[in-house]
Amino acid sequence: MRIALFPGSFDPFTNGHLDVVRRGTALFDQVIIAIGNNSSKQRYLPVEQMAGMIEQVFQDEPKVSVQTYKGLTADFARETGAKFLLRGLRNTTDFEYENTIAQANRHVNPELETVFLITSPALAAISSTIIREIHRFGGNVNDFVPFALPAPALQE
Repeated sequence: MRIALFPGSFDPFTNGHLDVVRRGTALFDQVIIAIGNNSSKQRYLPVEQMAGMIEQVFQDEPKVSVQTYKGLTADFARETGAKFLLRGLRNTTDFEYENTIAQANRHVNPELETVFLITSPALAAISSTIIREIHRFGGNVNDFVPFALPAPALQE
């Protein structure tokens, strides 16, 4: 069975992420959306809440599951039996960043192969960071995410 792990903080999960997962299901028998805890980031939305929202999006897709994890992605891939990491690339900056991470993951888990999918052009400008900022200040993000986000916390 060809299992791919699609790791990220998904804070929030975007239509760009959705596109990568859907395209990944054509390449792999199973895609695990793995919501990690990035120690350098403070979350905008709780991990459990985001996991539940993503599960709803894929409730009719048996090839897709959602799991949360802490620790190294390469170790979690080993635990789940995933031999592939699925990653989306929007631009050359993403490639430079993802290439470095792919090399480190391969060092930790030599059986792990990273597969890059180029983001669909219509979705290339979408980033979780931009969506968070728009949402935080009351802007409409419905065109960028596959579900309704909860009302933003009041800003000072």
